[in-house]
Amino acid sequence: MDIVFVKDLRFKTIVGCWDWERQMPQTVSIDLEMGWDNSRAAVSGKLHDALNYKEVSNRVEQFVKEQKYELVESAADGIAALVMAEFAVPWIKVAINKPFAVTGSKSVGVVVERGNHA
Repeated sequence: MDIVFVKDLRFKTIVGCWDWERQMPQTVSIDLEMGWDNSRAAVSGKLHDALNYKEVSNRVEQFVKEQKYELVESAADGIAALVMAEFAVPWIKVAINKPFAVTGSKSVGVVVERGNHA
């Protein structure tokens, strides 16, 4: 299976469980790796045969902003389910980073993998 990826998709959103986090948008960084058969798109050269990573990225950002998750674990799981359902992706790996969420760290976050990676 081929991999289509998006690295370091950054945007501000409400994410976190502390009171101050529920009031102030924070930057999140999301990495997506999506299993996809690129052979059809490679032959046709047509976008409609490819996994449109711009559409996926826009939809993920919209979804996360609407949900206002308390936990990045829930956000990662929700993103995986959304992309698999709406874009017919059979396998996905989602990494969510909250830069500087812990004093002294560059970033904290989670990685989830869902589906069948053939």
